[in-house]
Amino acid sequence: MYREYLKRLEQKIEEAVYTGGGEEITDYEDIMKKLVDIFSEVKKQGKCLFFIGNGGSSAIASHMTADFMKNGGMKTYSLYDSAVTTCMGNDYGYEYVFSRPLSFLGNRDDMLIAVSSSGNSENIILAIEAAHERGMKVLTITGFKPDNRARAAGDFNIYVPCCEYGQVESIHCLILQQVVDEILARDGAQL
Repeated sequence: MYREYLKRLEQKIEEAVYTGGGEEITDYEDIMKKLVDIFSEVKKQGKCLFFIGNGGSSAIASHMTADFMKNGGMKTYSLYDSAVTTCMGNDYGYEYVFSRPLSFLGNRDDMLIAVSSSGNSENIILAIEAAHERGMKVLTITGFKPDNRARAAGDFNIYVPCCEYGQVESIHCLILQQVVDEILARDGAQL
């Protein structure tokens, strides 16, 4: 009975779809290669990664901020400082907690990684718009419905066709963890 959960998880991983630059990739091996290439280019250029998300996705974003810095040897910046988040939320509204800091911190060719199960949170959409205004690249990692707003706005997109929060969040975390682990295996520890 409990193994059925793992079978559904594996099936949804295999159904993940990458879109970007006029490409659509459905083979997981090819998706991973594409993602490692995208992150490697950001690393090579010495650009910064900004991870964002709400709820469980914010935990993934925070975790990946640390892992891509420590294990991936990449520049990352956390948008989860409580004073900054509460200041932005209080002064501008919760929908601006990511976009306002990005409008100050983001630079051309930095990359925003927007992790969102639904892909429709207003603060995520506004952050994507702010990133584009700054000349940043945007990777969206979403689930639920294929026509979600974030997926439509990203330069690169990973979509998991599933409507279960636990499954979607687990797959999002697994994909990002595998990317950074592949970079770590290739480049070695960056201390």
